[in-house]
Amino acid sequence: MQLSRPELLLPVRAHLGEGPVWDLEKHLLYWLDITAGHIHAYDPASGTDVLHEFDQPIGCIAPAKAGGFVTGVRDGLATLSLDPVKLTVFHRPADHLPDSRFNDGKCGPDGRFVAGSISRNGQEPVAALYSLHTDGTVKTLLTGLRISNGLAWSLDGKIFYHIDTPTRKVTAYDYDLASGDIANPRLAVQIPPGMGHPDGMTIDTAGRLWVAMWGGSSITVWNPQNGGLLARIPVPAKHVSSCTFGGPDLTDLYITSARQGLGRVHLAVRRASGGLFRIHTNAQGLPAHKFGRG
Repeated sequence: MQLSRPELLLPVRAHLGEGPVWDLEKHLLYWLDITAGHIHAYDPASGTDVLHEFDQPIGCIAPAKAGGFVTGVRDGLATLSLDPVKLTVFHRPADHLPDSRFNDGKCGPDGRFVAGSISRNGQEPVAALYSLHTDGTVKTLLTGLRISNGLAWSLDGKIFYHIDTPTRKVTAYDYDLASGDIANPRLAVQIPPGMGHPDGMTIDTAGRLWVAMWGGSSITVWNPQNGGLLARIPVPAKHVSSCTFGGPDLTDLYITSARQGLGRVHLAVRRASGGLFRIHTNAQGLPAHKFGRG
């Protein structure tokens, strides 16, 4: 595996940088500062980063086939336009949990938007994973989670990978492309103590899982077929939060990070924490799936 050293693209000091999504048509990287309610649009060609500000945390975004995005925010599931800027919440699946908010989420190959929540401080097992179907209905896939995080689908779309961060596990499920249901949970990857906690995740065209390590200053690469560690890539940030492939050939790995919870000692050592990074690779990612039918 050929990898460049991590390049700091934006020393922006995000409190909770997250959720990178590559727009293959516009050649832009959308990424978030969740707790600040910020959506960034980064243009690698010019180096510009356009900031859109909202009045609530934005946990995740995914492109929609009809244009714009679907998103999970503090108040629920919403549609989102950035031109003009408009956020419309249409479903509130967790109104009975006022201290929770949406966290990581992505669209699957079937056009459904799957997004999970995080409980207060990530301690109580009251978070859940939801599936927004293309007809607008919402189904609960998992309950009893604490920090619903990284998601990915196998290359054929028949296996769904999911992370509940405190468990240090990547769990695999059978995925029904017709119904969007998941079944038959089993362990795909067990993260050893001392490596940090698994956060955001993406998959490459070889079926390898690339996992951001919160508190672990690295991206790890795993074989989900046998749980084997294939690579550990140092990143000069304490909390590495998520990653996705982008660039003209989907061979550039974009990496978000966070400053949340870090004191002066850690920030003195990891001054780039909260920045946006890039690694050039000889691996290749997949285009982001979009929400909607067809």
